[in-house]
Amino acid sequence: MPSPARLTVDLNALAGNFHALAAASGAPVHPVVKADSYGLGAAACAQRLRAEGARTFFVARAAEGAALRAALGPEPTIYVLDGCLAGTEGVLIASTLRPVLNHGGQLAAWRAAGGGACGLQIDTGMNRLGFRPEDAPAPFQGLDLILSHLACADEPAEPMNRRQRDAFAAVADRYPGAVRSFANSGGCFLGPDYAFDAVRPGVCLYGGGPEGRPDPRIGAVAALTADILQVRDVPAGETVGYSRSFEADAPRRIATCATGYADGVLRSYSGRGAGRVWVAGELRPILGRVSMDVCAVDVTGLDVAIGDTVELFGPNRMLDDAAAAAGTIAYELLTSVTARVPRVYVD
Repeated sequence: MPSPARLTVDLNALAGNFHALAAASGAPVHPVVKADSYGLGAAACAQRLRAEGARTFFVARAAEGAALRAALGPEPTIYVLDGCLAGTEGVLIASTLRPVLNHGGQLAAWRAAGGGACGLQIDTGMNRLGFRPEDAPAPFQGLDLILSHLACADEPAEPMNRRQRDAFAAVADRYPGAVRSFANSGGCFLGPDYAFDAVRPGVCLYGGGPEGRPDPRIGAVAALTADILQVRDVPAGETVGYSRSFEADAPRRIATCATGYADGVLRSYSGRGAGRVWVAGELRPILGRVSMDVCAVDVTGLDVAIGDTVELFGPNRMLDDAAAAAGTIAYELLTSVTARVPRVYVD
């Protein structure tokens, strides 16, 4: 059944970003496809990335890894960033997943379960997950990967980037033969000494810029669009939407569009004045409050009709710009698109 709101995923653009990140970093790209490829559909995205040459993937949760294994088959390597959580050992082993071990308890649990290949995360200053350098274990059989995570890669001039890089290099030297992975999306653009053996980008694969703003090296992958349900004339002095939060200061023509916060259009667009959509070749403001299923757009002076399409983000309303208008980041905007919105894949 057709839906009045859609998330279109351009798999060719995804492939283009994959190769752009490989060229920028000079290293193999191991895609991060956690959170269902940031909401775009991990099965479809990972299958295309595998066709482009990806052989190793990262997810956050064991359940994500099991689903990805079912979609990709037995060959690709899949790492689980949560590590070996209590009760997940059976899933990890049954689906041939490799936990990224984050502390001594996980290492002990993985050994006790008879687990095989795994990774190790080193906390180089983010204080989120991983062994502190002074607590990192001695080399052990089955350890195939050493990684850490940059805290400020979207700020190239931040001195912490270099401190983390040097700390990681010092610890990684203790594990000869293990693949070293350090750079995330932003890290792919920090220089060749950040790449090590493999990079693991996420948001840049899906259209977000490495510095939190549009970047010409990264193509738009996802487009959230919605149909116009009704067009009406609103006289001066009348209001639009809940709580009368917008009052027309002059006659306005308003399009009611078939998408709201139940689809992932953030309610923070309401009343900010910066929430805009692309319609009829122009960026036009969202007026009043975003509702559960609809939002109102000012189309005064435009030739629009019922059934025409507006773009909330996509090639004409870049993801990072749309996120900034909502007071957030591209990651949240992508992962907020709900399951009610069908994913449509084009290549």
